[in-house]
Amino acid sequence: MQRNRRVPRYRWRIAGLIAVGVLINYFDRISISAAGPQLERTFHLTPVDLGLLFSAFFWSYALVQIPVGLVVDRFGVTRIGRWSAALWSAAQLLTACAGGFVGVFLARLLLGIAEAPSFPASSKATGYWFPRTERALSTSLYDVGAKFSNVIGVPLVAFAVVRLGWRWGFAVVAALSFAYFVVFCRMYRDPSQHPRLTREEREYLAAHGAEPEGQPSDGAAGALVYLLSTRKVWGLVIGFGAYGYSFNLFLTWLPDYLVHTMHRSILTSAGFAAIPWACASAADLLVGGWLIDFLVRRGRDATRVRKAVLVIGMCIGLAVLGATVTARPGVALAWISVALAGLCAAAPVAWSLPSLIAPKGGVGAVGGIMNFSNNMMGVVAPIVTGFVVGRTHSFVNAFLVAGLVLVAGIASFIFLLGRIEPLPEPCGGVTERD
Repeated sequence: MQRNRRVPRYRWRIAGLIAVGVLINYFDRISISAAGPQLERTFHLTPVDLGLLFSAFFWSYALVQIPVGLVVDRFGVTRIGRWSAALWSAAQLLTACAGGFVGVFLARLLLGIAEAPSFPASSKATGYWFPRTERALSTSLYDVGAKFSNVIGVPLVAFAVVRLGWRWGFAVVAALSFAYFVVFCRMYRDPSQHPRLTREEREYLAAHGAEPEGQPSDGAAGALVYLLSTRKVWGLVIGFGAYGYSFNLFLTWLPDYLVHTMHRSILTSAGFAAIPWACASAADLLVGGWLIDFLVRRGRDATRVRKAVLVIGMCIGLAVLGATVTARPGVALAWISVALAGLCAAAPVAWSLPSLIAPKGGVGAVGGIMNFSNNMMGVVAPIVTGFVVGRTHSFVNAFLVAGLVLVAGIASFIFLLGRIEPLPEPCGGVTERD
């Protein structure tokens, strides 16, 4: 233990860099929800129109997840991360310059393609840079950016939208995105190429289970077929897709929900929207990150610890059903806060799984498959919610649908995922053993 304390900790700077990237990624994504009420008035949109606009990012983002995962495995985090950050900065600027509904929709499609490598690359980088005993906390550091962005990002964009107009909401985030691109280019390298990684820290990573750098062990098509033939990957796909339905419902519709149910201004509603996301951020970091690593280092069975947090967190997510049985917006917001806290405690566990179960060189592919499922729900959830709200003029049935989807995800994590351990290499007809 004394020796571990003397090991340099440059890897945590890399974790911070990745976390900032995800945070800004989500500034890009949530800017449309903060600007939604103003866009609705400016372009005379119906709830169905707004749902389509909210979902535009997820169409392209989800559809390219699997090929992007394979591309990240093939060309590496450094190269793909640079191209991705440059392109998403440009896409956000194009959104600010759009002349109408179609222009915003197309710019959001481009943004989805640009940000598609974000989570597969982050998962792969974390596998390279961190031993297994630090994997939960290092993963939660970047995953919490997806939640904490709503605490500071929604009010920031809402302030720009209210004071300067919706275009400036997107322009401010475009400037932040470009600044991150510059920092990433200067700071990130894989461990084998990084000039600031000391020999002591490099040896520490290798000795404690950091993933070795390397190419996929099979052709892209063969690796993909192999992964999709395993029960473990399907357990991850279905379970994380169920998480993604509720997460993306709140990510896109929560500000609009608060505007209509609390009858408050955009800026005030953005402040209220920060409450459940603050709860989610705390649960993500403290439970999904610190607590898991603490218990694993204490000798608790890693599979049991991770699966317990995964399943219990998803079950707590069912608190969203509480929002269907109250007419008081404040009480509904409390139920939503509990639900998001549970879901986001489970999220870092799910995002650590690609680096824990993938065969050598396949972390990006597993992450891409998993994120495809998650973000296809990002397509479905805003559209279904818009349709339900447009028909019923209420969010009650929309929350009921989210609860039913979560039940399916919980069952998948329990019965399909199996032990959290690496899949066998896809050679010689070897099949998965749980």
